[in-house]
Amino acid sequence: MPKTDTSERALEALIVAELTGARGGTAPDGTGDDTWGYRGLYNYILGNPEDYDRNWTVDLAQLGAFVAATQPQLVRALDLDHDSAARQKFLARLQGETAKRGVIDVLRKGIRHGAHDVTLFYGSPSPENLYAQQRFAANRFSVTRQLRYSREETMNALDLAIFINGLPVFTFELKNNITMQTVEDAVEQYRRTRDPREKLFEFGRCVAHFAVDDADIRFCTELKGKASWFLPFNKGWKDGAGNPPNPGGIKTDYLWKQILLPLGLTDILENYAQIVEEKNPRTGRKKRVQIFPRYHQLDVVRKLLADVRENGAGHRYLVQHSAGSGKSNSIAWLAHQLIEARKDGNAVFDTVVVVTDRRILDDQIHQTIRNFAQVGATVGHADRSGTLRGFIEGGKKIVITTVQKFPFILDEIGSAHRDRYFAIVIDEAHSSQGGRTAAALNAALAGAPDAGEDEETVEDTINRLMEARKMLPNASYFAFTATPKPKTLQLFGIAVPTDGRKPYRPFHSYTMKQAIQEKFILDVLASFTPIESFYRLVKTVEHDPEFDEQRARKKLRRYVEAHGHAVRKKAEIMVDHFHDCVAAPRKIGGEARAMVVTGSVQRAIEYFHAFRHVLAEHKSPYRAIVAFSGEPEYDGEKVTEASLNGFPARDIANRFEEDPYRFLICADKFQTGYDQPLLHTMYVDKPLSGIKAVQTLSRLNRAHPAKYDVFVLDFQNDVDTIRDAFEDYYRTTVLSDETDPNRLHDLKADLDRAEVYSQLQVDEIVEKYLRGAARDALDPVLDACVAAYRERLDEDGQVDFKSRAKAFCRSYDFLAAVLPFSQAEWEKLSIFLNLLIGKLPAPKEDDLSKGILETVDMDSYRAEKQAVQRIQLADAEGEIEPIPVEAGGHRPEPQIERLSRIIESFNDLFGAEHWEDADRIKRFIAEDLPAGLSADTAYRNARTNSDRQNARIEHDRSLERLVVGAAKDHSGLYKKFMDDPHFRRWLSDRMFDLTYEAKA
Repeated sequence: MPKTDTSERALEALIVAELTGARGGTAPDGTGDDTWGYRGLYNYILGNPEDYDRNWTVDLAQLGAFVAATQPQLVRALDLDHDSAARQKFLARLQGETAKRGVIDVLRKGIRHGAHDVTLFYGSPSPENLYAQQRFAANRFSVTRQLRYSREETMNALDLAIFINGLPVFTFELKNNITMQTVEDAVEQYRRTRDPREKLFEFGRCVAHFAVDDADIRFCTELKGKASWFLPFNKGWKDGAGNPPNPGGIKTDYLWKQILLPLGLTDILENYAQIVEEKNPRTGRKKRVQIFPRYHQLDVVRKLLADVRENGAGHRYLVQHSAGSGKSNSIAWLAHQLIEARKDGNAVFDTVVVVTDRRILDDQIHQTIRNFAQVGATVGHADRSGTLRGFIEGGKKIVITTVQKFPFILDEIGSAHRDRYFAIVIDEAHSSQGGRTAAALNAALAGAPDAGEDEETVEDTINRLMEARKMLPNASYFAFTATPKPKTLQLFGIAVPTDGRKPYRPFHSYTMKQAIQEKFILDVLASFTPIESFYRLVKTVEHDPEFDEQRARKKLRRYVEAHGHAVRKKAEIMVDHFHDCVAAPRKIGGEARAMVVTGSVQRAIEYFHAFRHVLAEHKSPYRAIVAFSGEPEYDGEKVTEASLNGFPARDIANRFEEDPYRFLICADKFQTGYDQPLLHTMYVDKPLSGIKAVQTLSRLNRAHPAKYDVFVLDFQNDVDTIRDAFEDYYRTTVLSDETDPNRLHDLKADLDRAEVYSQLQVDEIVEKYLRGAARDALDPVLDACVAAYRERLDEDGQVDFKSRAKAFCRSYDFLAAVLPFSQAEWEKLSIFLNLLIGKLPAPKEDDLSKGILETVDMDSYRAEKQAVQRIQLADAEGEIEPIPVEAGGHRPEPQIERLSRIIESFNDLFGAEHWEDADRIKRFIAEDLPAGLSADTAYRNARTNSDRQNARIEHDRSLERLVVGAAKDHSGLYKKFMDDPHFRRWLSDRMFDLTYEAKA
């Protein structure tokens, strides 16, 4: 009985058999007849490797057959069946156009050759166009085994190559885990043995090169030898890398059973794959890049389009794709195909609106659309209503705008768009769908009443406002984010009722876990190093005043962290770390950059000046850039980014890519939406938590061919805080349950009971406001409510009322969009409270910690690195809780304490080491250790006769002997030295600096 063939060639034969129905060059009936050209199971033809012309990189037999079948008038002119001058001229023209434009564009648009227009491919046919279907059926999709591609080494062969009408589009190297060969071996085969100077491997000559085994798929769009960058093309498994078990065959057979099918492959060539030209805005230099979709990008766009074609407009979709996973391209591919989506023969959408705050997305969509002929010249960027009106009337189907401008732009359009259908694609949905902004956006799209209608009553207006808050039935929402908030999940997610709850899930996810495991992004938590700061304060006044301890402690912490000495010390640590561990030639081929994250504009400027001084003292070749908003005062005069950096603010991102700039010091700017693959290290001196922590640290995760790791040095946050922030978004994020609308009833009841207002006052204010009454008509009623607020509520009651009022408005803005019912009393109260809240005075709070900073000074400051940690995240879906509707608050009672006790408590929390005998320890470190080291024979010989590195080795050995020898007299120092690597390093550095230059 023959055994199963588990070799690489068996996988090759399996793929060919699936595509063509022919097995290994034999006919399906087993006769062994020549089957070249047999059109099989998936409409693929088995190509003959002998028909491949290595000089012109075409399959002459397939190209000739296609031209003869579809353009018989060109047969004589091109003379593809004979080695004639006419054929040579045509093939030279074809090769030149492919080199210039790329095979994708040549297939899409054909070429001009002399007096002839030569079509080289027929695109996707519409269902109702029989002629187009016949033309598409004439295309010749072929797969060739063991393709000998090289013009020099005729024995070099690729496992498989796929051609369309004789033009190569994909190459394949196959491996088999059973024979201990994996996709990694296929990748290395491409990198080491496939010469990128070969014609077939030149840029644009093929669409992609695939490395495939029975479990894993990778692809590369441009071979560059060892620098070739292969990206994963896997489905993912349990929110991670790889592919799910396949009960019907090999895990990776979706590649040839789905992706490579003629219609699916044609879709990729028409709507996804392309060559784009990137221009450096500073130098003007252009670079061509070939783009091919990864599996998750192709999958999400196709699934969204399928749902739209089946269900039409009026639906909501949430896409949770990890930061750095290519959301911009996914949005661009989706946007341009939504305008062509049809249901029952009609276009589903009249206009696609892309709402984003990233200008780069605008550029990417323009670049993407430009290369698709069927929707060319349809994109516009709307920054005012007149522009938008012109775009819609002029047939521009895709409009890009910002979330801030969008509602105000559309507000002037009136009823012209009330009967139109919109697709609203939202980039980073969590920041684009605040309750009031979303309501304004929906109201704008809903349109104003027609001018000829009867004047609205107040009741009509209230009803219209309530309807306008709701998600529009004539619009579909496509929300993309890496970090969905509870509100985002409930607005756009899919409800999955279970166990009496109503959880919400994304429509599609590509998780942080999968992106990290596939090495498409880097794990920013793999090397997280917290810095523990120790400081000691002293009292500078003779008397012992009393202060509010809690507030005083916060002020003291801010004071010491912002103290000039502390900022200087931290800047030194950052610069030293960068030079020692990051700078050339260590990371990213010597091109690595670092970001310094600060907590305020003032702190960023202080760091900028500290960095300048420290870099100058180190004679460093590097410089820092500072980024912040506004024109703050520093040392008595206004400063700007431009005045400090010496170049315009708009150039910051570009200058950061150039030498000598290696440090970007930020105050909020560049902490979200900034993609810079050269960013390797982040120095954090700002409290971070939740989504902000994930977004900020994720600036590091962008991949680069020479980037293998990243590093975080954090002066403010501990491991637990960062772990908690990331765990919600490591895998798919799920909202545990929907927000309970009954809590709005409870909030309203609590507010009513406070008797700050009456229902008559609410109705009066709402009517006047909606009628457009003058401002002074509202104030008397509102001021009467403010008076009641002051008279009837004590200070705790005022805090509680104002907190509940804000909670009601915030919660109603959100719930009104998703609830299936409306409550006019809620809408009225929301209008009323939004007008009243601003007038309600906050209870006066005496600052019982005022003046404490004038009574203290910093005695010492030390920053100590803790162990580098790899933060492990729980391998489970992140479940987040619904938006809290409850509110209420009270003024905390101040805890009064004497200054001396506050300082003592503060130093206990943050102070430096306490030794049992501090004076003896200091004397031992300052005198005994240096003397002992200088007297050590081995160390002295190394200093005299060897280099610095070997001297350091002998120094460290001698130091350990001295400390161990003093263990009996200085047990605390010995324990600290042996247990704390950071203290050990600090002491070793200090002793070496003191003794090395004293040559024996």
